[in-house]
Amino acid sequence: MLKHTPSAVLLFIVFIFTSSLNRVSAEDPLDFYCPSSSEFPLYNLNSSFHDNLNLVMGLLSSINASTAGFYNTSRGQEPNKVYGQSLCRGDITNSTVCKECIEKASQDIMNRCRSENAMIWYNLCQVRYSFQSFDVVAYTGKYPKQNDEEKNVSDPIRFREYLTFLMNNLSAEAAFNPVKNMFAAGEIDYPGKKTIYGLVQCTRDMSLPGCSSCLSSAFTEITTCCSYREGGIILSRTCNMRFQLSQFFNASSAYQLVYPTSTGRKWKSWMFVLIICGSIFVLSFVIGLGIACLRGRKKRDKDEEISERTLLQELTTPKHVALTQEGDLISSEEVLFMTLASIRVATDDFSDTNKLGQGGFGAVYKGVLPDGNEIAVKRLSRKSWQGIEEFKNEVVLIAKLQHKNLVRLLGCALEGEEKLLIYEFMSNKSLDQLIFDPEKRSKLDWKTYNGIINGIARGLLYLHEESRLKIIHRDLKPNNVLLDHELLAKISDFGMARIFSENQNAANTKRVVGTYGYMAPEYAMEGLFSVKSDVFSFGVVLLEIISGKRSSGFYQTELAPTLLAYAWRVWNEGKALDFVDSVVLETCPASEVVRCMHIGLLCVQENPEHRPTMSTVMLLLGSESMGLPQPKQPAFALSKVLHLDPSTKTNPSDNEIIFSDILPR
Repeated sequence: MLKHTPSAVLLFIVFIFTSSLNRVSAEDPLDFYCPSSSEFPLYNLNSSFHDNLNLVMGLLSSINASTAGFYNTSRGQEPNKVYGQSLCRGDITNSTVCKECIEKASQDIMNRCRSENAMIWYNLCQVRYSFQSFDVVAYTGKYPKQNDEEKNVSDPIRFREYLTFLMNNLSAEAAFNPVKNMFAAGEIDYPGKKTIYGLVQCTRDMSLPGCSSCLSSAFTEITTCCSYREGGIILSRTCNMRFQLSQFFNASSAYQLVYPTSTGRKWKSWMFVLIICGSIFVLSFVIGLGIACLRGRKKRDKDEEISERTLLQELTTPKHVALTQEGDLISSEEVLFMTLASIRVATDDFSDTNKLGQGGFGAVYKGVLPDGNEIAVKRLSRKSWQGIEEFKNEVVLIAKLQHKNLVRLLGCALEGEEKLLIYEFMSNKSLDQLIFDPEKRSKLDWKTYNGIINGIARGLLYLHEESRLKIIHRDLKPNNVLLDHELLAKISDFGMARIFSENQNAANTKRVVGTYGYMAPEYAMEGLFSVKSDVFSFGVVLLEIISGKRSSGFYQTELAPTLLAYAWRVWNEGKALDFVDSVVLETCPASEVVRCMHIGLLCVQENPEHRPTMSTVMLLLGSESMGLPQPKQPAFALSKVLHLDPSTKTNPSDNEIIFSDILPR
């Protein structure tokens, strides 16, 4: 009997481990994404889409899928085609445990969601489906509620140092060691006889650099929300990150890391091997990428030259008709073309003294025409993100729009490598320079702010419902709202705008563009955009005006992970006035500004169905007696988005998907 005891003990341990994993898999989900389906009503219990969805869920729960640990599949024909994806955690080697988790997740997501796209995360697996392919690789970090339940650590600064070392090493292992299937788990001893356990994972359809970028964004988020806590989780569609002070994964798959400054401890040989191999891999990748770039450079330059020449010919042709991406015809006969020589004279040859701003696209200069009229010239650099199509889109589109709350495009110039857009000059520059500058902000009263809010709303209403074209702006933010000498608000930058047909309510795209902090979740997550996407952006801007705080980078205030999360928290606590800037409160009845905050929260609700239209927003802003529904939870989990457009030639900033320009001043 005794000689068989070790085997019996081993079997008992395996049974306990497997049982514990099964118990975990049966728990409630960590989080889920389940948007409304009203904009694209494919989902119906008796529809072909639903039949295909059932087939996909069955395939994801199959033995083959669970054995692989990661599975992509699809069923049906467009427009009822369904794409599905499942992923089990990398340390789950038992296919039965993986299968049971996927089955549970598949059933749960079908019970919870009535939508064309949805996703659910469990401790041990995640399941996702959509009506479109998973080519839109957007990073949108989600913070599970259990993060708020973790206790704070006693020494957050030192704890963050150890956590950073652990997660950076795990991220490098997952992203640059192909044999690891984009998964890594490990631990590091922390002073005080404690151990930090960490885990990172990417979906296996990502490229290695893509996985690295995703984990880098996730680490920024987990540092923001949880680096002072004893645990934290960040979830996204393409990568996940987690740490705790107690072990939560299979120890056999973990690395033991040693903090470099620890006394009496030495680096292990495998760590040197890992660093050397990783360095060789990265170096090889960079060299290969450089060779490919050099080979393609001449071809790209030639293509750009041909494209620019074609654009010039198209735009300068009398009564030229341009075809938009949505298939609508618009004429450029109203566009005024100026010569490069005249613009050089107006701007004193683009002198630094006339420079108003600098962005990823190039620079903006002030100029004076011979008749004395002041202008703002947007000079696009040759390698600007704003390429040929965006230039044409803005030139042709904005010429058709005439409204006091939209900036006027006076003309354009296209000669050689120069692409210039000429606007009316706005003496008070952009809204962000006003509301985020404490000195300038203190000189204004609520009446002025209220006028700006109403001006932006009227401009959007014109774009959505009153102009001869139905326009979705897609990049509304304070930088893109200009102020004239009377502080009249004017919306600008239509390079990313899209035209809808009269009966069209929504569309989808694989090229997500915009700015972190202002994008509606359905747009960032699935590429779906509509008038409600602009309403979301308007709500964010309204809340920024009221609070005087930026949505982008709000985590640095330590009040909450995002501006919307902070607004929602104080609203639920009955402390709405804590959100309002003191300068605003001094010049405004409390009830009026709280009502305005209420409208802002209605605009940023996660479900686009629940957001009002801009016509309703205008009614609510203009009538204090009109009742307001209670807002639902906003989409405050929205976070950074990775660079998505392969045609873009410059790297995006930390806060932008594709650089959205500094507007003409």
